[in-house]
Amino acid sequence: MDQKTMYKLSYGLFVLTSSSDGRDSGCIINTAGQVTSEPNRISIAVNKANFTQELIQKSGKFNISILSQDASFGLFQHFGFQSGRDVDKFAGFVDCKRSSNGLFYITAGTNGYISATVEQAIDLGSHTLFIATVDDMEVLSETASATYAYYQSSIKPKPAPQATTSGKTVWRCTVCGHIYEGEELPADYICPLCKHPASDFEKVTL
Repeated sequence: MDQKTMYKLSYGLFVLTSSSDGRDSGCIINTAGQVTSEPNRISIAVNKANFTQELIQKSGKFNISILSQDASFGLFQHFGFQSGRDVDKFAGFVDCKRSSNGLFYITAGTNGYISATVEQAIDLGSHTLFIATVDDMEVLSETASATYAYYQSSIKPKPAPQATTSGKTVWRCTVCGHIYEGEELPADYICPLCKHPASDFEKVTL
């Protein structure tokens, strides 16, 4: 089975934000979409390991900022490569505003945001699926949305050449390009940069 087939699906990319007990946080997700138009509802799927998922469970509300093709790799690093449990992602971060629901949305590298209130949470094992009613939304830019394919081709830096012996086997993270050297990648390996699992690594011979 070719795991790369999943990359052929068309994904948008979003910064998901929420807040509870005075703590704000956000993370990158690629699963958000409209599920009904009357009433207007959206769904998001969030990994339970993300601190933002905890905040949504507690507060029952979230914003999604829709990433555009103007988004920088630094934005992905800021919201995707570190945990809100360890750092305050909004401390000193200026490219944001609070919407009418009191949550942050991202103003740079985005083309719109949607505010929503959770109606239903469904346990999917590794993820929680939230079904939510749209409360507010605004277009911020006419720049095209960034798809996962666009991120891979035009935003994510290409891996730097590695000073290794020709023919050596390594494993490369398909999300951020991090290299793990070794013939076998541990099944429980987590990328130290972007926190993605072993399933997002590909075997490469240099």
